[in-house]
Amino acid sequence: MDPSPPTQSSPDKAQLRKQFRALRREHVASLPQSMRALLFLRPPVPVVRAIPEQAVVGLYYPHANEAPTLSYARWLHENGRQVALPRFADRNTPMVFHRWDDPLDESTLESGPFGVPQPDADSVKVSPEVLFMPLIAFTADGARLGQGGGHYDRWLAANPATLPIGLAWDVQLAEALPHEPHDRTLAMVVTPTRLYEGTR
Repeated sequence: MDPSPPTQSSPDKAQLRKQFRALRREHVASLPQSMRALLFLRPPVPVVRAIPEQAVVGLYYPHANEAPTLSYARWLHENGRQVALPRFADRNTPMVFHRWDDPLDESTLESGPFGVPQPDADSVKVSPEVLFMPLIAFTADGARLGQGGGHYDRWLAANPATLPIGLAWDVQLAEALPHEPHDRTLAMVVTPTRLYEGTR
C-alpha cells in the first residue's frame, strides 16, 4: 500500500495521478525484476556532491512500482552517510524520520500502519539534511506530483533547509503540472537516464 493514501484533490490532479500511475505500472512491468534495482544502483556524482559527509539522508521504502531506493540506502551507508526512513506512529500522526542503522539488514524494520516497512519505535528520530522523495509525476524544472496525502509537503514546510531530490522512472516526466502555494520544487530529479536540476 502507498504510504501516502490520496486525500481530496482537484480533478486535474486526480486525473493526472491516475494517468501517471498507469504509465509507471506498465513501464515497471515491462522491466525484468533483476534490472529494476540496477537502474538505481548508486546516486549520480552531482547528487553525491550535494550530500555532505556524515549527513542524514532521508529515503522512502519503495512499493512495487516506485523507483527503488534500497541500493541507494546501502551505498550511502557504506559511504559515510546516515540513512533515515519515514515512520508513522499510526495513520493519524505526522510523518517523522528515524535512523535506519543497518540498511544491509531489512529484518531490522517493522511494518508500519500503512503496511510499509519502517524503523521501530526504539530507533533514533532524526531530521534529514537531504531527502529523496517518491513521486507520481515530475517536470523538467522540478515540479512534483505526489500521492496526495501531503505527508512530504507538510514535512518539508516544517524543514525548509532540507534539500529535496526526486527519484523517478523516465515515463513519469510531465510537460506541466498543477502548482499550489504549498508545493515545494525539487532541487533535482534522478531517472535511469538523466539528472534534472530544478529551481532551488
